[in-house]
Amino acid sequence: MSPAMTSRRPMPRTRLRVLTSTAAILLVTALVTACSGQVPTVVPDPGASASASAPPSASASASPSPSASAAPVTCDNPTQSYAPTGPLPAAEALPAGSTMAAIRARGRLIVGVSADTYLLGSRNPLTGQIEGFDIDLARAIGQAILGPQANVQLVVLTAADRIPALQEDRVDIVVRNMTMNCDRWTQVAFSQVYYQAGQKVLVRRGSGLTDLASLAGHTVCAPKGTSSLKNLETMAPAATPVPADNHTGCLVLFQTGAVDAITGDDTVLAGLAAQDPYAVVTDAPAFTQEPYGVATKAGAVDLVQFINALLEQMRADGRWAAMYATWLAPTLGAGTGQPAPNYGRAP
Repeated sequence: MSPAMTSRRPMPRTRLRVLTSTAAILLVTALVTACSGQVPTVVPDPGASASASAPPSASASASPSPSASAAPVTCDNPTQSYAPTGPLPAAEALPAGSTMAAIRARGRLIVGVSADTYLLGSRNPLTGQIEGFDIDLARAIGQAILGPQANVQLVVLTAADRIPALQEDRVDIVVRNMTMNCDRWTQVAFSQVYYQAGQKVLVRRGSGLTDLASLAGHTVCAPKGTSSLKNLETMAPAATPVPADNHTGCLVLFQTGAVDAITGDDTVLAGLAAQDPYAVVTDAPAFTQEPYGVATKAGAVDLVQFINALLEQMRADGRWAAMYATWLAPTLGAGTGQPAPNYGRAP
């Protein structure tokens, strides 16, 4: 425990009761998740066929696309993706031998998602369904490949398991607030940027912590396997990083007083603050840019190009804007709109 923590004034009893109750619920959730081992949770889309409950396997029966043997990528701009080859094809007219045709032949799209990132991908306690901005995008991709009644199988992943899940063919794509960077491009491929986030800090109201520099000597939580944790270690070396399995784990540590702050993308922190009246995201500007991309297996260029064509269509018909208005605008405001694409990456 840091000196700053030992000198805090006693917590008001009312606040203590609220935090204790909330933390207890979150702690039970975290313990149940931890005890379940590394087997991912599979969540079929509502109304999906019984095949959605089968063990997840993204290996499709069709022959691999020629793009799967693409040369290793080079990277000096992580937001640069593969340009679409043309307008989005209809689900009934997918190119023969493509990754999309193989997924359609199998009958379901398997997507790695979060179930504890409020506003992006989290489980609704009333319905039991996972919902959010990322989930709506995953379903849109499924409908583009499989048609309006798409069978979209959601596989809950930790941040650290996103890349292994793709490499081991457990999922077809990952839509889980995943930052595009050059290191990850050597392991997976990405769509164009579908949301531009930035890293910030969440603190207790009245704590006196205001920005990255003020974290010196304080404990700060970030999930394992994330760029947020790496950025914290690099940009705030005087802070003490405390890794957790996910942001729910960080919130438990924060509410029980084990850490002084949480760092992560502004979208994620906004969701955490909405769940805790004593937490606030600092007003300081974001200290990194965190461009989110849909991740695919490395070399699946045709699938990336297909997703990029879909994102262009969603820009034109207003679906992206509608998703933002539903999930993010109430907390983050009007925003700056759907990011402009950056193409030019060679297959």
